[in-house]
Amino acid sequence: MPIPPQFLLSAQADPPRTLCDVLTATARAHPDAAAIDDGEMTLTYGQLLAVVRRTVARLGEVGVGRGSRVGIRMPSGSRDLYVAILATLYAGAAYVPVDADDPDERAELVFGEAEVDAIVDADGPRSTKPASTPAQSPARPTPDDDAWIIFTSGSTGKPKGVAVTHRNAAAFVDAEAAMFLPDAPIGPHDRVLAGLSVAFDASCEEMWLAWRNGACLVPAPRSLVRSGMDLGPWLVARDITIVSTVPTLASLWPPEALEAVRLLIFGGEACPPELADRLAVTGREVWNTYGPTEATVVACAAPLGGDGPVRIGLPLRGWDLAVVDAQGQPVAEGEVGELVIGGVGLARYLDPAKDAEKYAPMPTLGWERAYRSGDLVRLDTAGLLFMGRADDQVKVGGRRIELGEIDNALQNLPGVSGAAAAVRKSAAGNSLLVGYLVSADPGFDVAEAHAELRRQLPAAMVPTLALVDELPTRTSGKVDRDALPWPLPGSDRPVDDDVELSETELWLAQLWTDVLGMTVSSPDVDFFAEGGGSLAAAQLVTAVRERYPDISVADLYDRPRLGSMAEMLDARRPTTSIDERLVEPTPRSAGLAQLLLTIPLTTLTGLQWATWLGVANNVALLVADRMDRTVEWLVEINWWVLLAAFLIFITPPGRMCIAALGARVLLAGVAPGVHPRGGSVHVRLWVAERLLDASGAANLSGAPWMIYLARALGASIGRGVDLHTIPPVTGLLTVGDGASVEPEVDISGWWIDGDDVHIGEIAIKRGASIGARSTLTPGAVVGRDAVVAPGSAVFGRVKARQHWAGSPAVKIGKAEHPWPDHRPPRATWWVPIYGLSSLGLAAIPLLSLASGLAVIGAWALTADRLRDVGIRALILLPVATVTSLFVFAAITAVLVRLASIGLHTGYHPVRSRVGWQVWITERLLDAARTYLFPLYASLLTPTWFRILGAKVGEGTEISTALVLPRFTTIGDGAFLADDTMVASYELGGGWLHIDEAKIGKRSFLGNSGMTGPGRKVPKNGLVAVLSATPDRAKSGSSWLGSPPVRLRRTAAEIDTSRTFDPPATLKVARSLIETLRLVPVMVSFGLGVGLLLALQYVAVHEHYGLAAAVSGLLLLVVGAIACVTAAAAKWLVVGRITVSEHPLWSSFVWRNELSDAFVETVAAPWFANAATGTPILNLWLRMLGAKIGRGVWCETYWLPEADLVTLGDGATVQRGCVVQTHLFHDRVMAIDRVTLGAGATLGPHCVALPASGLGDSATVGPASLVMRGDVVPAHTRWQGNPIAPWPR
Repeated sequence: MPIPPQFLLSAQADPPRTLCDVLTATARAHPDAAAIDDGEMTLTYGQLLAVVRRTVARLGEVGVGRGSRVGIRMPSGSRDLYVAILATLYAGAAYVPVDADDPDERAELVFGEAEVDAIVDADGPRSTKPASTPAQSPARPTPDDDAWIIFTSGSTGKPKGVAVTHRNAAAFVDAEAAMFLPDAPIGPHDRVLAGLSVAFDASCEEMWLAWRNGACLVPAPRSLVRSGMDLGPWLVARDITIVSTVPTLASLWPPEALEAVRLLIFGGEACPPELADRLAVTGREVWNTYGPTEATVVACAAPLGGDGPVRIGLPLRGWDLAVVDAQGQPVAEGEVGELVIGGVGLARYLDPAKDAEKYAPMPTLGWERAYRSGDLVRLDTAGLLFMGRADDQVKVGGRRIELGEIDNALQNLPGVSGAAAAVRKSAAGNSLLVGYLVSADPGFDVAEAHAELRRQLPAAMVPTLALVDELPTRTSGKVDRDALPWPLPGSDRPVDDDVELSETELWLAQLWTDVLGMTVSSPDVDFFAEGGGSLAAAQLVTAVRERYPDISVADLYDRPRLGSMAEMLDARRPTTSIDERLVEPTPRSAGLAQLLLTIPLTTLTGLQWATWLGVANNVALLVADRMDRTVEWLVEINWWVLLAAFLIFITPPGRMCIAALGARVLLAGVAPGVHPRGGSVHVRLWVAERLLDASGAANLSGAPWMIYLARALGASIGRGVDLHTIPPVTGLLTVGDGASVEPEVDISGWWIDGDDVHIGEIAIKRGASIGARSTLTPGAVVGRDAVVAPGSAVFGRVKARQHWAGSPAVKIGKAEHPWPDHRPPRATWWVPIYGLSSLGLAAIPLLSLASGLAVIGAWALTADRLRDVGIRALILLPVATVTSLFVFAAITAVLVRLASIGLHTGYHPVRSRVGWQVWITERLLDAARTYLFPLYASLLTPTWFRILGAKVGEGTEISTALVLPRFTTIGDGAFLADDTMVASYELGGGWLHIDEAKIGKRSFLGNSGMTGPGRKVPKNGLVAVLSATPDRAKSGSSWLGSPPVRLRRTAAEIDTSRTFDPPATLKVARSLIETLRLVPVMVSFGLGVGLLLALQYVAVHEHYGLAAAVSGLLLLVVGAIACVTAAAAKWLVVGRITVSEHPLWSSFVWRNELSDAFVETVAAPWFANAATGTPILNLWLRMLGAKIGRGVWCETYWLPEADLVTLGDGATVQRGCVVQTHLFHDRVMAIDRVTLGAGATLGPHCVALPASGLGDSATVGPASLVMRGDVVPAHTRWQGNPIAPWPR
């Protein structure tokens, strides 16, 4: 895209000369004209040069000469200041100004960085160099010599020195002389205000507007300039006709003060349109200028007044301007990009490294030297429009906001003459966006201004407004955001005198003020309308709990007005005391018992490895015989022994028998009741569950013989039952005829509360239906023909023929049965088909592993020694790993596609072709989330889902979602978080229901969220963590819970280049890092090969029976290697993680996913899955950075950012829990701490969001959501989604 020619004017630069040449020429032309008038004395140009020459001689006496640098720190408003500047220039030196009002530390820093040779202050010049230091004599400068060095603020806090040469400065002065007042040029009859600090480069414009054109410079004390009304008479009395200033200062001056002014120049900050219109009157030229110090004061300018927006205009004669995108290419007209400056005005940084960075060549433009301004502008051939700083971003409530954009909106409000936005911290620590307004209108309506902003801006960008008399300014005259008033006037008294508020309302209003940082003066104020978000809501509720411990976040959402919330609190009695509870840590004896019992448990798994290794040996011997080779390191095993081992340890019936028999023996005599944590019953229960895991029951979920497993464990299962979840090892389950239990329902029948283990029976009566991912707690009874909705938590009894939903589940109506009235035939012939399918499913990972081993074996069989086999296996490991992954992916994709043939929406018998196809698809894809983990949450995931048959739009982000591809549609830009479930089936009356499910464009489905058949996440909508998608929802709406309720939420305004629309360079970078996810898979594959080689070594040198006997010990060694490897990878890849935010397209997010891949593919299968609840898992979590106390019972390894997790002594984190230290709303990863106090309990299937916490001995019951920022008081009990008080 070519740059419009009107923006390329470098060829029109004036001939090189110095500022001394400029002043000398003016003095020749107007020797008797007034050059400077400070009120005490007026110097003509002839007199000024004479004084300057005498001062040059004085400077020479202190060692100042050509090439020197002179620090100038003198009071404003006097002629001596300007004489010192001119004398420095005529001595051939560069002046380095510091404002006299600046602290001494600033002066020392600036003068030190500039390495000044002398300093001129009110006492005169003095040298800063040793007397022996040789010095140049004063001499007129050349155009290449520096004229001034001005320091600007740095992003790191250290000022940056910018050196401007005489060539730069003179070109600027000449360009402006040709631009302003062409019909009536500036001359000796004009008087120019000098009101800006000389430490601000715009002061150079004031000086040389006068001295280039023969006008008189009239210095004014800066205190007078800032005063506003007091300046009016002074300007009139001093006959000022030309003013260069910043809009903030001009907004303070009364209009009559500028009556004689015929040229008014604004610069330094954005100009409000109202101010421009007010001051651009007939007979006065008003200009808006723009330019960084680094490009010599001004780079472009535009006249103000008339129709159209306020522009920063076209370049000065000699300057080049370009507007470029992120790749450095010029943008098209109307587009926004970064302003890049070239031409004669380019200065330089004193710091060579900084100079090389900021003034680097711009190959895309063909410029050898270019200044990247960091400012965003819109390209318009009539003149550029300023859009704000590219890096002037602040974060409010986790959202990125450009202050420049807010400034622009505020300044464009009707009646506003000055405005600025700033971020302030409330007493509660919240970041609040505040807009400060100055208006000359005594009847200015702040409420109407706020309403106008709401019409213009997204809600997240609408600030709280405050009307102030004036805006504080810095030395440069720009707004000093740090000095803007805070707290806002009146916020220390949150109630107006004429408003009657009750005692509770007064108390609550103060809390609102602390959180929101604004005056709350009416009972009708709405918390969320005044800027409250989810985090602020949690902070307010936490504060209210000090008096009302049973208040919940949901209460605030239900009653967001101050008055209604106060009424609710008045109806409750403040709790004066809480029964404290002492929770003892898990006894060490329990941990020791677990460690000892781990050996036989891992041996059971090791025997499966040994069996497969025996099969591999015999097959390899057959292949070697065919090749007519003798392989010394192979061992022949009796096929009958292998067959017996295969039937017992490999086949699902055999493993089920071991699990059922072991559980029956271990839990004999265990009855419902409360048992001590870490006691005998608890440890036996833990062993029984580990046995069930080892049986592979999860792969059988939904198969008809899951019923037989349940019966073998002691459960009572009726006829025609559809049991698609894992039965309890306790056997304390009764399921009536024709009942249906959908996938991932927790019917374990036990959970831990503090140091108590609650065990109870669960009863599901005839014809009842339990939705997916529900939790039935001990003692739960679901009545006949009742329906429990997905994601519910049942406590107590659900009455017959009722529909219950939610966590905790409550009645929402009568049970409706949308499925056909009659039960389908049971079709018993499907039982063996499901059974054989289960065997086939279990064989897929073995086939993929075998394919990888075959790659190794093709070369290994020719090896003479086992050591050589190991070396060759290591060499071929990458190829073998990729082969194994490819085979697994290919088999999965082909089978899923085949299983999709003939599928159609509607109700189908569970035991039918369609039922079987749906079941096998879910089992395949559930396994894929484990074995193909590197494919998920990556750039390849959308492609993978398309291969499977899902309709996936562009720019989607999909994590470990479980979907039914045939019926899944994911819109452009949608985000599916971890463990989401889309288009899963529903069960009832022997029928299976499937239907289309859609995820709308740019919508978000949170962790463990569910979108059932026939549901749709709305466009730009959000379904929160642990929540279900509603039947109907409007675009942009947000939902929480199951059944879902509307959530008030503000969508963030974000930098889409790091979220939705990344450039190609970021895509390439992400691809490279995601490719590294193959490394942990290779490590895991290598550990498997190493285990097989270790077993083979024992078998060859000792006996195969001994190899089988020590297989468990070898597995423990491999597990130890795996956990150390994963921990080392975490510290190497991401290091220590702190509270922070990172956009999706950033290195941290990708590296964090890489670290997670080590956890999921190395640590989880080899160690963490089997170590849940043990002290060894706690030790490993500490290695990852978590703070784990003594006697903690932790059944999950899923602590995503372990550095930010604290589990106090004796705390409990149960199965299925996620200590969620990050959120990904709006594609920005917000990371914060989660803390569980000593003895605190997070029940089964809970999620604790970032910045949340549980006090000492607090309990959060099963299937609960602890909202972001929510803190549960100590010794209290809570449950629900979101949590609410939970009485005993």
